[in-house]
Amino acid sequence: MNGYSESLNKYRSFVQERLSKMFYEGSLFLLGFILLVLIVLVKSKTATEFFTDPLLFFYTIFVTTFQLSRVVAAIFYKSSLAGVDAGSTEINYEPYVTFVIPCKNEEAAIEKTVRKSFEADYPKEKIEVIVINDGSTDNTLKVLRSLKSEFENLIIVNWRKNRGKRHAMAHGFVLSKGEIIVQLDSDSYIDPKTFRNLISPFSNPEIGAVCAHADPENADKNWLTKMQAAYYFMSFRILKAAESTFLSVFCCSGCSSAYRKSVVMPTLKEWLKEKFLGLPVTWGDDRSLTNRVLRANYKTIYTDKVQAYTICPEGIKIFLKQQTRWKKGWFVNSFFASKFILKKDPFVALTYFFPLIFVTLATPFMATRALIYNPIVNKVSPFYYIFGVLLVAGIMTIYYRYLDRENKYWVYVFAWSAINMVILSFILFYAIFTIQNRKWATR
Repeated sequence: MNGYSESLNKYRSFVQERLSKMFYEGSLFLLGFILLVLIVLVKSKTATEFFTDPLLFFYTIFVTTFQLSRVVAAIFYKSSLAGVDAGSTEINYEPYVTFVIPCKNEEAAIEKTVRKSFEADYPKEKIEVIVINDGSTDNTLKVLRSLKSEFENLIIVNWRKNRGKRHAMAHGFVLSKGEIIVQLDSDSYIDPKTFRNLISPFSNPEIGAVCAHADPENADKNWLTKMQAAYYFMSFRILKAAESTFLSVFCCSGCSSAYRKSVVMPTLKEWLKEKFLGLPVTWGDDRSLTNRVLRANYKTIYTDKVQAYTICPEGIKIFLKQQTRWKKGWFVNSFFASKFILKKDPFVALTYFFPLIFVTLATPFMATRALIYNPIVNKVSPFYYIFGVLLVAGIMTIYYRYLDRENKYWVYVFAWSAINMVILSFILFYAIFTIQNRKWATR
């Protein structure tokens, strides 16, 4: 009788949990539908201003359609991973793996990064960690030497003079014995329990690079880090997932990604000597390397089965410098990628790559027009433009909540959208204007 009661209680709990999930998902669907109706109404209202500013009208319609299409593409992300698994050729795939970790002045973070690498759920005899101490002036080298006594497969390369992250990465790639190279930032690490999921996709011979899902470890520090936590989740689980649906992730994040060594080595010298407008390119290393994998006709994917953590900027000054560096890297590597992406994959090029370039370049101009020019010259309120941006952010947030209802940073998607509209999109102007300044800026 007790067994029957226990089974009945389990069944009741299952039904209650299932009904709760159905109610939650149904509520999100209804809210999403309402927001879509509001977006249509806002665009209809904007249409009344068509003759006042047709350029802005067409831009807002295009941007809204493009952003919503990213959510739709992300919905099909899981099926793309199933396709990758179906193409695998080995069941028990355990190649030798090398972690390459460039660092400078990371005495506070480097020990955790190294330890987590060796703690990976993977055969210990098939792991090596190469750390390139790139001209540190603090106690980074001392920390590394103390770790060397504990981990036999830790290789330390000590450079007295700083040569830059790209040179450090390349040196690590050359020294590596691994068939798969895991690239980590010195303040980042991968959850050891999820590590195998970063390596297993490479059993499909068409996969050239895999990007892990990363979240800020210091997300709760202040409002800025919370906002970045929301952006990171949206950037990886929506935007990179959408790219991964077509097996063409354009930037395998430098903080936590893996590459097939046989793919990157033939282009390593070219990558290391990459120039733009006559000067060496010192940022966008991850995006540039990913582009070379794509150009070699390999697939690049993102996986949410691998959890990585990194440290994001806690102060506004460093944050803005980081954003400027990222914008420079995006601008330069978009220029390089445009030379081959149309030939490689016309569908992705025409439905995502070139539209993204248009949206990114046009946004600061259109924001200036909607927020400053039209209110002053045409006496047109920016209300509907701002409201439309926030409504699209609402759609993103609903999908965000659907993916992870326990995530507490979702509300900051609205803050990110607002700041991007009035500040971050304009950083692109400054990034292009200072494109010849090749300093790292945040070191």
